Amino acid sequence: MLWNIDLKKIPELLTFIPDDPLFFSTSLFLILFSVFLLFYNLFGKNKTVRIGMLIFFSLYFYYKTTGYYAGILVLLATVNFLCGKWIAGTEKLPLKRIYLVAAVIINVAILGYFKYTNFILEIISNIGSNKFDALDIFLPIGISFYTFKSLSYVFDIYLGYIESTSTFRNFCLYVFFFPNLLAGPIDRASAFIPQIDSELYLSKEDLGKAVLLIIVGLIKKVIIADYIGINFVDRVFDFPLRFTGLENLAAAYGYALQIYCDFSGYTDMAIGIALLLGFKLMDNFNYPFKATSIADFWRRWHISLSKWLLDYLFKPIQMSARRLRVLGNAAALLITFLICGLWHGAGWNYIIWGAFHGAMMSFSLFIKEPRAKLFAVLKIQNTRFLKFFQVLFTFHLVVFSFMIFRTDDFQNIADMLNQIVNFFHGEILFQFVERMPVIFGLMMLGYVFHFLPNKLEEFAQRTVSALPLIGKAILLALVIWIAAQFKSADIQPFIYFKF
Repeated sequence: MLWNIDLKKIPELLTFIPDDPLFFSTSLFLILFSVFLLFYNLFGKNKTVRIGMLIFFSLYFYYKTTGYYAGILVLLATVNFLCGKWIAGTEKLPLKRIYLVAAVIINVAILGYFKYTNFILEIISNIGSNKFDALDIFLPIGISFYTFKSLSYVFDIYLGYIESTSTFRNFCLYVFFFPNLLAGPIDRASAFIPQIDSELYLSKEDLGKAVLLIIVGLIKKVIIADYIGINFVDRVFDFPLRFTGLENLAAAYGYALQIYCDFSGYTDMAIGIALLLGFKLMDNFNYPFKATSIADFWRRWHISLSKWLLDYLFKPIQMSARRLRVLGNAAALLITFLICGLWHGAGWNYIIWGAFHGAMMSFSLFIKEPRAKLFAVLKIQNTRFLKFFQVLFTFHLVVFSFMIFRTDDFQNIADMLNQIVNFFHGEILFQFVERMPVIFGLMMLGYVFHFLPNKLEEFAQRTVSALPLIGKAILLALVIWIAAQFKSADIQPFIYFKF
């Protein structure tokens, strides 16, 4: 049962347990956050107390996921606060650059050690045909996210977009803030820090939106993503030759839905929890499978990372190569997405995945003019007919790219494609639906709701907001109970936690 807790085990539960980290979808988080929210609302009117409570709970939350590696979070916050302060405190450009380079080197060195040391050593070993024994290096959850968040603060000060914050306390809250600490959104200091000094206020609309986002996040993560992942997608990706082409194609569609529901489900819960605390985080997803191109996909998928890469990587590269025009833009895109792939993980599958997206967008730049002329001749520009096929084509490019993203065994991808092309057996569709009705139903539910008009979300938000407080509580409790019925015995961490 959800509330079946042995009181004698409470001290053990409150310490770091490597095999039982604290995630939004765990019952322990629900209990701890409920208690914290009660005290937060009782004493949060005092700004100093409110900020102190948030910093303490955020650090404890991170300690429960990584143990004493939470010290890295404090170290990076200190380094970036000081570098930002020093950059803002001098008018000498050479000094500003020195402090900026120092911040970048320290951040990248720490991130690189934990995330890429074994990958680099493996490459060196393979070049020398030597045996490689991986070092025992623990990867702190969320390190890529809070490293990028901290660096954006330093970059923005250097570029003159913001002034350095006057207090280390406020900067710590910006970096430590637990709702978006582990997997984003990668909020900017310019949007977050001013909210710290605002009065604690939660409107009826904000409360309704928060409850709806938490509900939708739980449904996406626990009911859809985890269930189809464990019971179908993982099985097919691990042994594609045991399944028909239709089942392999369904698994490819299933993984695209799984990773979307997993990641956007976390984001929904993060934004909803932040709203309950009086903070508004940026949106991170905007129906990405409705994209009409790969570029449009990245305007809708992981928006905070896309904006980070655009502002701090693509634009500087583009400016340095502006004389090359289209070729320079294409090169900037390719470099940016190679790094985007590497940011996601230390593996060739991530690098190739990033290169694929960069190559598709670069290719699109070269054919932009002839494509526009062709559409004009055919008189199909800006038509629903064209948009439908653009969405359909882009969706399948994305699905294929996620097959690369999902596995580092490229033989598996070849086997899946071979099954789809040569052993499809579409006649077993009804058998598949009959044999796996829950899997089929959840996949249909996920995709149908994704492609429904956006106005449905606005209607749902208004409906939940109009409910009395007891109605919101009952609705949330009902979804939590349903999610508990779908939950597997083993904890299923959010996919993006490993990035």
